[in-house]
Amino acid sequence: MKDKPVNTALNKDRAIIERLAFWGIPISIGVMGLKMLAWWVTGSVALLSDGMESLVNVTAAFIAYFVIRYAQRPADHDHQFGHHKAEYISAVVEGVLIIVAAILIIQEAWGALFSPEAMQAPWLGLAINAVAGVINAIWATILIRVGTKHRSPALAADGHHIMSDVVTSAGVFVGLILAVVTGYAILDPLLAILVAINILWQGYKVISHSLGGLMDKALEPDEEAAVRDAITAHSAGALGVHDLRSRRAGAAAFIDFHLVVPASMTVGEAHDICDRLEDAIKEAIPGATLAIHVEPEGERAHGQKVEVEGHTSLEGMGE
Repeated sequence: MKDKPVNTALNKDRAIIERLAFWGIPISIGVMGLKMLAWWVTGSVALLSDGMESLVNVTAAFIAYFVIRYAQRPADHDHQFGHHKAEYISAVVEGVLIIVAAILIIQEAWGALFSPEAMQAPWLGLAINAVAGVINAIWATILIRVGTKHRSPALAADGHHIMSDVVTSAGVFVGLILAVVTGYAILDPLLAILVAINILWQGYKVISHSLGGLMDKALEPDEEAAVRDAITAHSAGALGVHDLRSRRAGAAAFIDFHLVVPASMTVGEAHDICDRLEDAIKEAIPGATLAIHVEPEGERAHGQKVEVEGHTSLEGMGE
């Protein structure tokens, strides 16, 4: 019964993540439509490139939605630790799509460098593109904030991808205004190339972060500190812990350690301590799954001495 509030909170998080992932599809389609309309009105290669990146956003939104739904599925016989890592795969794919979009932009802009053309109806096109950029900025901010809060790599990656699109739109907007005011049409493709370089950097960051999750990266330092604080505050009766290890998989966290108890302690007493620790750590790290190995005093590994509830204990990482 004690796990019910935790499960209810996790189910609520999953519902929020899935709902946002779903709405990303129609929003990305609408933004792409606005950007392609802006290109059609002006004939600007920079606006065409901006629209091409939005086409990647639409593809990424579909991928993110279906992968997030799969990742939220509960553990089963074949995937006994859950399906959380599917989100990292989605984020890697999205990072690759970002890089592909940047390459396509450079390809389009490179040809226009040698034959720049003046835009038609530039102010109308810029106004349409500005509306699309504002929508993207609001939506990206929501996705990044919610994806980070609820530990959804796919949702956060989608947000960062869209934010790179916002940077593209802002750069294109400023550059095209300069092109119109100064009459230098070459600024159109030149700016598109410069913005594409920034998009390449964003794609690299998304991929590198996601690969860290696929490689079982440990909890962040502040999370690990919270785990240690929970152990210190709720381990009364034990002598200490060692071999504390952790890994993060999307919204899930896996933590295991050895709990040293007096050799005379009963199984029931040791179990009570484990229950207290499990409750405290799950409160500090929602979605955590714990494995606590209880061992009697005398079998402790040698490690760094620390104080836990007035006892000198041995604690090490990966000993």
